[in-house]
Amino acid sequence: MLTRKGKYGLKALVHLAGLPEGQLAFVTDVATANNIPKKFLDGILGDLRKAGFVRSKTGKEGGYMLARPAEEIRVGHVIRVLDGPLAPIACASRTAYQRCDDCPNEKKCAVRLMMLEVRNAIATILDHRTLAEMRDLPGAKRALRARG
Repeated sequence: MLTRKGKYGLKALVHLAGLPEGQLAFVTDVATANNIPKKFLDGILGDLRKAGFVRSKTGKEGGYMLARPAEEIRVGHVIRVLDGPLAPIACASRTAYQRCDDCPNEKKCAVRLMMLEVRNAIATILDHRTLAEMRDLPGAKRALRARG
């Protein structure tokens, strides 16, 4: 399940992707427009900056902007940075695999096999969709216009 951190991070990135190229956004404006607690968003934007998704500028004219085009930012990568692996259980993860202590034969484990399918379905969507595609979803466009 997507955590609040992941959800808020995606909302903030979609907000930034909806701005004209090169325009900075104040944290307060992003937080207010997306109903995100500012203090929580400060930490999330710090994580996104460290991961190379956003750039920040300090000072009176400061704020945040995307560090690269929205067309180059994969949704799955953002979620992994903020929330960790996409797999619902560790033995089905590609990036954080851990063998289960209670499983004598994971190749025949029905739970693991099903969760591998779930993980693969999630990854197929999220790893092939970009922030630009998210921003351009019909409902999202209306929400961006209403904010601006």
